[in-house]
Amino acid sequence: MSSDDLERRYRRLLAVYPWQHRRVYEDEMLAVLLAGARPGQRRPAGAEVRNLVGAGLRARLRVGARGFTEPSWADAATVTGLLVGVVLLALAGKALLDQLILAPNLPPGFGASSPGLVDWLHVAGWAGVCAAVLVGWRWVAAGLAWAGVLGWGVLVAPQAGDNPTYVVDTLPQLALAVVAAAALTVPAPRRRAIALLGVRRLLALLLAPAAMVALLVTNRVTSPAFAFVGGVSYQVFYGIEASSELVLWLYVAGLAAAAFAMVIAVATLTPEVRRRIVVMLLPVAALALVIDSALAGWVTSTMHMGHTVPLVPAQWAMLVLVAPVTFLAGALLVRRREDTLRMVALGRNADREQPLGQ
Repeated sequence: MSSDDLERRYRRLLAVYPWQHRRVYEDEMLAVLLAGARPGQRRPAGAEVRNLVGAGLRARLRVGARGFTEPSWADAATVTGLLVGVVLLALAGKALLDQLILAPNLPPGFGASSPGLVDWLHVAGWAGVCAAVLVGWRWVAAGLAWAGVLGWGVLVAPQAGDNPTYVVDTLPQLALAVVAAAALTVPAPRRRAIALLGVRRLLALLLAPAAMVALLVTNRVTSPAFAFVGGVSYQVFYGIEASSELVLWLYVAGLAAAAFAMVIAVATLTPEVRRRIVVMLLPVAALALVIDSALAGWVTSTMHMGHTVPLVPAQWAMLVLVAPVTFLAGALLVRRREDTLRMVALGRNADREQPLGQ
């Protein structure tokens, strides 16, 4: 009975190794471990536990690192880099236009302001990233994207002590910039994005964000005018303003259609590429969710207390770690999903090859 207990505990330790390794070597390793056990031994020795767990984790890391070299990761990175670059260009363009165009719904004295050099560089930089990806100058695109990340570190990060709410509000855009820069750094064939997307998907990814910006700017220009006396009747939906409910929902429908076009462009890619694009974008969604939920009370307190409420180290750690942890968890789930599908396919092939009547 003690031998059975020892074998069962050894098998639990060997589960640390990747299944590919266990499939080939588990029986051999188990035989060696049992042969070297002392008479009557019922538990693995402490040194054995450390060696097996350490070697198993190192093996998993090696397998995981090899997984990121698969062509599907490079293809997903190519599409993600362009997609995020276009989104960041749209956000930068919208911020610039908001400063250039006077909105009639603002009270006197709150008109358009003159954009600074950083605002223009922001638009030019992400426009350069998108153009470089399309032309095939991948390293130029990656360099410009990393320059954007560095610019955030120089201009925004130093305000973490005096204006932490502003820094936290910009973190999702920083996460997008990091995703774009990291994705564009992955080596890929020249103009791979165009080859993967095709003309229709490429146009959807390029034109949909531009259409959304055009709709939002049009809504800003045509919003009901501000009036001191009597007020003004208008409908509001998440910052979109219109004089009637019908017009409001037409704006919402236009924005939804543009977003749907982008989703369809990504959803019609191969499942392997599609899954990895989702994994690369999930960290940004997770970070935004944490800011909107876990830090909602902190934002409210900072707004109403009249002075800066600093974030504690645990909160900063949460903001820093949520993105990489989400990415690693997503990559692990994708690997497990595809390993399962691969094993199911192997089983089906074996069933087809088995002669009838056996």
